[in-house]
Amino acid sequence: MAIIQKAEVQALLATIIDPNNGVDLVAGKAIKGVSIEDTKVSVSLELGYPAKTYLPELRAQVESVLKELSGVTEIDVQINVNILAHAVQQSLKPLPNVKNIIAVASGKGGVGKSTTSVNLALALVAEGARVGILDADIYGPSIPTMLGLSGYPESQDNKTMQPKISFGVQTNSIGYLVDQGQAMIWRGPMVTSALQQLLKDTNWDDVDYLIIDLPPGTGDIQLTLAQQIPVSAAVIVTTPQDIALIDAQRGLGMFEKVNIPVLGIIENMSIHICSNCGHAEAIFGEGGGSAMAEKNNVELLGALPLDINIRKNADAGRPTVVADADGQAAAIYRSIARKLAAKLALRGKDYSRKFPNIVIQNT
Repeated sequence: MAIIQKAEVQALLATIIDPNNGVDLVAGKAIKGVSIEDTKVSVSLELGYPAKTYLPELRAQVESVLKELSGVTEIDVQINVNILAHAVQQSLKPLPNVKNIIAVASGKGGVGKSTTSVNLALALVAEGARVGILDADIYGPSIPTMLGLSGYPESQDNKTMQPKISFGVQTNSIGYLVDQGQAMIWRGPMVTSALQQLLKDTNWDDVDYLIIDLPPGTGDIQLTLAQQIPVSAAVIVTTPQDIALIDAQRGLGMFEKVNIPVLGIIENMSIHICSNCGHAEAIFGEGGGSAMAEKNNVELLGALPLDINIRKNADAGRPTVVADADGQAAAIYRSIARKLAAKLALRGKDYSRKFPNIVIQNT
């Protein structure tokens, strides 16, 4: 009987490419242990991103390739998920109770960025993460409406706020603090101060990913976020339309200048399929997102259709990922969420939380 070697197991595991980050299990450092006992092979894997819907597929792939080993009669595959904090801008430190901040930007309004942000947050929850979303659009907050929330946040100490929770997502927004329809006639310094308060005076509860839904443009709020808020990475939302791509390119360029990595591009409203006849038409053009991704050497994380139900669900306060969890659009959102989290997991980690605090006392 042939003796099973660990090297053989490792070689077979190296043939499995993780579709969420594009690297094999060995290169992605997902293999935490391999043990062989007679004809039984046990493999321990660890993913650095939430992937609840991908785990069964991964387990089946590992079992399938290991069956190729001569003499194997039993295979045991254990998969763990461990989401870590990742590096931020050099002069900043991650927030307490928030491992990673991901900025979602567009450069241009009207491309569905807020709808995308909310659905990505819900998709990350569906994949097993603890998630928050901060509505950074002080002038036009829309997150409360999309999540069906209203009213003031609670405060237990009259100094800080408790996040409001909807569908498992922790949230805060200026929209909870002002009357609906009230115009926010504030200058830049007031806006940036409000953003800092919303972020730092909210008692986020052990959040793996805090999504910050940025307003369009590259103005005061974006610069404040880039210079003063510890951001792990950013994502750009655009439509295939040339005008949207021009502004999205400006947003991407801003993040590059302040050394915030861009995980990829999401193309929204990529194609419209008629609900009556099924005819598909690229209303806003086609190929723009992929061309921009190729130009900037980043990944096109996914393309979402121009679908009336996505709009209706957001307006009704039940976004697509929860309103139609088994639908095609929800599956695309979950795929994008896994990819952006998996891309982030490959980047440098932040280990400052592991260092002990040194306190000097008089003795």
